[in-house]
Amino acid sequence: MVDDGTMDGAAKEAAANVVGGARDAGAAQAAQAAQGARGANDTEGARLDCLTAAGYPPARRIVHRREAHGDVFTDPYEWMREKTSPDVTSYVAAQNALFGERMKPHAAFAATLLDELRGRVHETDMSVPVRIHGYWYFGRTHKGQEYGVTCRTPVLDAQDWNPPTVDPESPLPGEEIVFDSNKEAEGHDFFRLGVMDLSRDGRWLLYGTDTHGDERYDLRIRDLSTGRDLPEHIDQVAAGGLITPDGKWVFYTKVDDAWRPYSVWRHRVGTPASEDREAWHEDDERFWVGVGMSFDETRLVIETDSKTTTEVLLLPASDPTGEFKPFIPRTEGVEYDVSFASFEGAGEGGSDIPIALVIHNVTNPNFEIDVIDLRSHKPPYTLGEGQVVAVGSAAGCEKSSPDQRALPADTPCDDPRNPAILQGLRGLRVDGIAAYRDYVALDYRASSLTHIAIMPKAEAARAFLEGRPWPFREITANRPDLLVSIGFSGNSSYEAPTARYSFNSFTQPTELRQLNMRTGEDTLLRRRDVPHYDASAYRERRLWVRVRDGVRVPVSLVWKAGLVPALDAAGGLGLVDTVIDAPDVASMIAANRAARDGARDGNAGAADAAVDAAADAAARSADAWLSQDHLDAAPLFITGYGAYGISSDPGFSVSRPSMLDRGVVYALAHVRGGGEMGRAWYEQGRRTNKANTFTDFIDVTAALQAQGWVARSRTVACGGSAGGLLMGAIATMAPYLYAGIEADVPFVDALTSMLDPDLPLTVTEWDEWGDPLHDRRVYEYMKSYSPYENTMDAAARDAAYGTSHMPHIFITTSMNDTRVLYVEPLKWLARLQEAGAGADAIARIEIDAGHGGGSGRYHQWQEVSEENAWTLVTMGLTR
Repeated sequence: MVDDGTMDGAAKEAAANVVGGARDAGAAQAAQAAQGARGANDTEGARLDCLTAAGYPPARRIVHRREAHGDVFTDPYEWMREKTSPDVTSYVAAQNALFGERMKPHAAFAATLLDELRGRVHETDMSVPVRIHGYWYFGRTHKGQEYGVTCRTPVLDAQDWNPPTVDPESPLPGEEIVFDSNKEAEGHDFFRLGVMDLSRDGRWLLYGTDTHGDERYDLRIRDLSTGRDLPEHIDQVAAGGLITPDGKWVFYTKVDDAWRPYSVWRHRVGTPASEDREAWHEDDERFWVGVGMSFDETRLVIETDSKTTTEVLLLPASDPTGEFKPFIPRTEGVEYDVSFASFEGAGEGGSDIPIALVIHNVTNPNFEIDVIDLRSHKPPYTLGEGQVVAVGSAAGCEKSSPDQRALPADTPCDDPRNPAILQGLRGLRVDGIAAYRDYVALDYRASSLTHIAIMPKAEAARAFLEGRPWPFREITANRPDLLVSIGFSGNSSYEAPTARYSFNSFTQPTELRQLNMRTGEDTLLRRRDVPHYDASAYRERRLWVRVRDGVRVPVSLVWKAGLVPALDAAGGLGLVDTVIDAPDVASMIAANRAARDGARDGNAGAADAAVDAAADAAARSADAWLSQDHLDAAPLFITGYGAYGISSDPGFSVSRPSMLDRGVVYALAHVRGGGEMGRAWYEQGRRTNKANTFTDFIDVTAALQAQGWVARSRTVACGGSAGGLLMGAIATMAPYLYAGIEADVPFVDALTSMLDPDLPLTVTEWDEWGDPLHDRRVYEYMKSYSPYENTMDAAARDAAYGTSHMPHIFITTSMNDTRVLYVEPLKWLARLQEAGAGADAIARIEIDAGHGGGSGRYHQWQEVSEENAWTLVTMGLTR
């Protein structure tokens, strides 16, 4: 962070807080001096001396001036944005060659981890069939094939809702292949489906494929009765789309020059794409557009949304050439969604009561569900009308009343309108409601975990007519020793009398069950079998860390029993109330400095006057880094995300046991910016509160280390995309806490991207990060934390933190990534590889891949095994 004289007092204070109060005046001056020396010649286009350290591919440096709000940042690596230039191509090739050389000694270890992973997978397998109209649909995988195969078999009895028996080795009666991704992927290094939709009779298939990783899809229409595609091609469009139930029309979304889905088009099946016509157009550059079909298949639905505002437009499916009209016109800052159903036979004389189920945040930041009686309520509708079914917590949210706003996010929520099961819950967020012929399903989140509830639809109708709270009952896994992710799954038919739900945890593989609402029978459909794995050997716990501003941040811990005695003895499994305190940052840095200075004083009287100063400094820095370490404690792998209100929920992984079996503690820090504790949790980690995401993660790491459970010298952090920004931030703000950092597709040049409205995502992302192009205060705040600008030389780290230690860095990126452009991690890599940075940084750069990396399961397994090998070696575990 450089204070070039443009910051006002408040901005300077905010910037200082981002660094956690760690740098004193001398450290800040040292960082400024280092930055100034690096950019002494700031003439645009001027060549600068190469600063790349020996052993790394040389990165030429050319002055590029980025100017905003009177501030100039000299960026020597901006030339890397020219993706097709020979210089970029050769630089990427050289980095990949270096990566290969550096990983070669660990190839056998990575192969061992890959064998372990494959040993936990049935490579030939089959999913439980799902009934959609006249067929049971399911997926198959076959050993040796990268991709899955979608299959179906006819429904033989219209009254039978029990799926056919799963048999991975044998075909079902009447089975046919709907779509074989292996066949479609032939000749391509990358393959991904963006849509697969069927007409009601099952004859016409709409599918879209991406063979480059740039998330641009080519649509085709296949006649499944012949297996042939129709001649019309609709190319380079957004993911998603639909074919109408009668198979006569296709609706899809085009993208603009910034790759924003902005325009819905209609295509008549059997005609050239050149005759397609635009059905709707979104002018606001903050909004992304998608098109789909309502659950009851009576309406075409356009949803257009920014990060903070949504609008739903409808068109009767019987009038596909008509005009889309908003259900409720958009209001800035208001999000909503709507679905339609009926209370069958509940009206006068046994008539149906048509209803709209609306979820919105106009009156409650954590959402409210209203049910509108469409007999008595007529268009235009307004948000907030109808009967309230459920409301979330208003505690701690920006748009709450002053009294509620002042409360912590985990304040118990009590509202007389809520069902009994929601009373007193902490961090309550209402996520959704769905009505079927026989039941109503509710999704919500509380105490950082997902929850589901259900009730017979007849009871819902009575509660609705009587104006009383709806008597939902919660569905649970009945495993309080686990951290469970639970949700409804595979309920594709309105007519089904059964409700499917699934759950898993960090240690428990997925279990799929089916609840029959007519009989009350709860049946196990499938429990995922994981060979060579005993779930009872592992433990999981979610406790709380009190971070520097007093907020309690949840963290999930997973380990193998017997290998981490300190955690075994700590007591309590599942969700517990245990709170541990994060150590004071200033105290940690003071201890670093004391250890460093003590080592220096100890060497001051050395008889050998020829002691190498650099070696001596490195030794003193190492002593400082390890001064607070628990060398006999367990290794720690800690990850997090903390953005967009997205929650990081428990989930089983077939690769994780390889770490746990080697004594590693797995930790997931549920930092602010995510949605684990509701809307307030998100708001406290976005825009000019973004630093909370970084300091939460740092404080959670430090707290676990301070307990003596895990070792600083064996701690590796990992995060991707916005979580990669988190990794870049902690590498700058607290490098002394980590032995290694894996940053996957990291958003590390955030300010440069947010200043360019022509880049993909930028304008719509302003709602998340703030608008630095038009708001100087946002610019100064983002500049204070953006990792690329703030990467420190070793001398600056030593001055700021009492140690020049820098964690080993492993970066992944993809040349065709449209969400975080490859140039961001590439520029950061070049900066890290400068001699003065004193960093060990390598990168794996995918040529034909996108934001999610390469495609194909074997390819992905190989990549994760390689990453895990690097992680374990960094922890000191080599076999």
